[in-house]
Amino acid sequence: MRIATWNVNSINARLETVRRWFEQELPDVACLQELKCVDEKFPAEPFERLGYNIKVFGQKTYNGVAILSKTPLEDVRRGLPGDEADEQARYIEAVVSGPTPVRVASIYLPNGNPIGTEKFAYKLAWMDRLNAHARELLALEEPLALVGDYNVIPEPRDAEHPANWTGDALFQPESRAAFRALKWLGLTDAYLEADGAPGAYTFWDYQAGAWQRNNGIRIDHALLSPQAADRLVGVAIHRDVRGWEKPSDHVPLVVELDV
Repeated sequence: MRIATWNVNSINARLETVRRWFEQELPDVACLQELKCVDEKFPAEPFERLGYNIKVFGQKTYNGVAILSKTPLEDVRRGLPGDEADEQARYIEAVVSGPTPVRVASIYLPNGNPIGTEKFAYKLAWMDRLNAHARELLALEEPLALVGDYNVIPEPRDAEHPANWTGDALFQPESRAAFRALKWLGLTDAYLEADGAPGAYTFWDYQAGAWQRNNGIRIDHALLSPQAADRLVGVAIHRDVRGWEKPSDHVPLVVELDV
C-alpha cells in the first residue's frame, strides 16, 4: 500500500498539477491538506474517474483536508477531538479497508506564527490534543499512519539554513518538543526510518528563489504505529513536482507499507 501526503495549497487552483501527479503515480491512498474549499467545491470527478473513494473535511478559503482511497473508507472522523469550539478543518481520519485495514489521518497542523500570539498558543494546544488522540489510537494496536503537513522542523538537519528559522513558530523549542513527545508515544518517523539522508525537504517557499537555491525544509511527515512501522518498505519524496508549472510550495511524500 502506497500512502501519499501532500499539502496542495488550494486543490482548485492547482487541479491540473495535482491530477497530473495522480495519473502518473496512482497512490493507493492520498491524504491532502490545505484544500481551501468547502466540501461541495472539492473537484471529485477527476479523482473518481481514477477509481478513488473520497472523504473531505473542507473549509472556505482556508485549511481543509481530505483522504482519497482506492478501497472504501470506513470509520470516518472529521475534526480532532478535544475542543468542540474548534471550527478549523485540519484533521480527517478513516480506516482504509482491505485484507489488512490501515487507519490513516490527514493532518494540517497550525502554522503558529507569529510567536507570542494566540496563533502560537493554538498551535501548541492543537498538538496537545493530537498527542492525546494519538495515544488513544495507539491503544487499538492496529496499523496507523498519521501523515500530513505538521508545520514543524524537527531538527536543524531538516532545514537548509536552520539559522533563518530561529524566530519562526515551525522551529521553536516548544513546537519541536511537542513533536518529539508525539513520537515518544511509540510512533516512527517513516522518512528517518527508511532513508534519513539529509537535505530531504518537502517545502520551498515561493519567495526569494528558495526552490532554485534549494532553501527548503522538511515539515511534511508520516508517523507510523509499531504495527505499521513493521510493514514499512520505503519512503519517497517527489521533489521534482516542485519544479512543475503552477506547483504547490509542498511536494508529495509517499510511504509504502507491505499490507
